[in-house]
Amino acid sequence: MSEQKTEAELIKFQGRIPVFARLLLTVLVIVIITELIGTKTISVGIANIVLLPMLYAVVIGVLITPDVLGKSITVLEKVISSEEIALAGPLVTLALLPLGVKYGLLVGPAIGQVVKAGPAFILQELGNLGTVLIGLPVALMLGLRREAIGATVSICREPTLGIIAERYGINSPEGTGVLATYLVGTVLGTIFYALLGSIATLTRLHPYALAMACGMGSASMMTASAGALAATVPEMADTILAYAATSNMLTGIDGVYAEVFLALPFVNWLYKKIGPREGGNK
Repeated sequence: MSEQKTEAELIKFQGRIPVFARLLLTVLVIVIITELIGTKTISVGIANIVLLPMLYAVVIGVLITPDVLGKSITVLEKVISSEEIALAGPLVTLALLPLGVKYGLLVGPAIGQVVKAGPAFILQELGNLGTVLIGLPVALMLGLRREAIGATVSICREPTLGIIAERYGINSPEGTGVLATYLVGTVLGTIFYALLGSIATLTRLHPYALAMACGMGSASMMTASAGALAATVPEMADTILAYAATSNMLTGIDGVYAEVFLALPFVNWLYKKIGPREGGNK
């Protein structure tokens, strides 16, 4: 009887709280929990695994949905229903708008640094096209369709989320693709780039060129790869870290334009050439 009474009270209480408010309260609780946990670093051999609050938030968000624990835990099902999930998609786009403003404000004050950095730093953004040339054919072979466009237009960090959400909508196939790559990068990216940085010198490329490649628009991934590279070439450590930091900053500025004007048109053109003809080609 007490369990039935508790459930009845919960349903009655839920009816007085709009969907939007329930969603915001849930997000607030998740944010508080993840911030209390904080950033954790685990050393594994030559690599450092960095666990960020954002990772915990993603895991918790997945677990409390009706398709996972929500079906077996009645309280979760009453708080997070299909209505909240349907509303969450459009709100992601709104949440990314301040990030777009931030990157826009970075351009003016940093324009002098962009000019001083020289053409090498600026032209490195052409590397975005490498994710398209290599990633798109692989994604198509794995069975992806329009999702491959969002998944391979870049390494898919926050600016790319905003670009794809604005262009196609976060609930579109392209939005699904960019979110998938974003989440995989959040979970595995730091580990991958730390290992990549530690073996980068085997390519025989100059350490400064490799340091520039470390700045891919993600602070955690840049730190992991540049730190591993600096440890490999300790006599150039300070310069390597400086080059990586500058490259990372510039990626947040001119990388946005490279994605909008180069990578996105290119990935769409290539998809039309090698993508499936039936269904989703537009």
